[in-house]
Amino acid sequence: MKVLFISNVPSPYRVDFFNELGKLCDLTVLFETKYAKSRNDEWKDYHFNNFHGIFLRGIRIGDAEAFCPGIVNYLEKKDYDIIVVSFYSSPTGMLAIQYLNIKKIPFILSSDGGRIKNEKGLRYKFKEHFIGSAYAWLSTGKSTSEYFEFYGAKKENIFIYPFTSVKKSQILKKSLTDNEKNYYKKKVGITEEKVIVSVGQFIYRKGYDILLNACKDLDKNIGIYIIGGEPTEEYITIQNNNSLNNVHFIGFKSKSDLSDYYRAADLFVLPTRDDIWGLVVNEAMANGLPVITTDKCVAGIEMITDDRYGEILELNRFQADFKNSVERNIHKKSLPILKLAEQYSIEGMAERHIEIFKGLIND
Repeated sequence: MKVLFISNVPSPYRVDFFNELGKLCDLTVLFETKYAKSRNDEWKDYHFNNFHGIFLRGIRIGDAEAFCPGIVNYLEKKDYDIIVVSFYSSPTGMLAIQYLNIKKIPFILSSDGGRIKNEKGLRYKFKEHFIGSAYAWLSTGKSTSEYFEFYGAKKENIFIYPFTSVKKSQILKKSLTDNEKNYYKKKVGITEEKVIVSVGQFIYRKGYDILLNACKDLDKNIGIYIIGGEPTEEYITIQNNNSLNNVHFIGFKSKSDLSDYYRAADLFVLPTRDDIWGLVVNEAMANGLPVITTDKCVAGIEMITDDRYGEILELNRFQADFKNSVERNIHKKSLPILKLAEQYSIEGMAERHIEIFKGLIND
């Protein structure tokens, strides 16, 4: 089976997925550009071991997108059993979709996540045109499927896959003992009795100002470790004004170093204002952590289906409800969470794609 995948940048988790998918088919991936400007050097360290990765030539537009007219040369060949377009809103993605529509070449539209917004008029028509013109859609779950349907996708041709950035080998096989947790606490220098971890860029959308304001009501024996960069002046001011000595800002950590913090922690929190998925939720659960997040995090909506796994708080109620939520979730058992995490592996993600592709070819 020959598969063409159109992507924007070779992010680490995407390359891991393509390497797994490439074991199961003859895979070519077209990338718009080599890296996202806003990301660290870890995003530039990748190896195309099991697939043909091609960087298109074009004009970079924004952080991670480019306009690459040369993509038409690859589509003209009509040499693939399956064509998958992701990032439909990029100039290259839009050009690809337009060309495929004109030539009546069927394609699949893939999305990492999505939530319906109240869009009307030209903006709605624009999305309806590009989203609705596919013949099948790859969705990360109910929320994304509803998003696709809102813009014209046919329900019967929407196929769900388990979206993640975690390999099977990175998912804990069993719950950590107290001694093992204490080992990781000592390793990263944590002294508090209980530990909350949050991971993300220090930007407005991630909602760390909300989390900081909510932390003032917590017991001081609970350490809060916010990992991802340099705190803004606003964060420092909130910390100082509320004497949050148990809040610690940690700079960017590699994936291997980050796993030490996950394993030292008792609870993961993502106070996001908007995440079309939120891969850190997968990573936290792979380490057996219950998760508290907002109703604006699609990963939370899809994965936290009952209270064994954590809790979803309304964004506008986050600060008011956070303390009680922590008390309800910080002692949750890891085993059910690890069982859920096993359903979301990169290997499983690749296998599900092949299953979907074979079904579409045989129809």
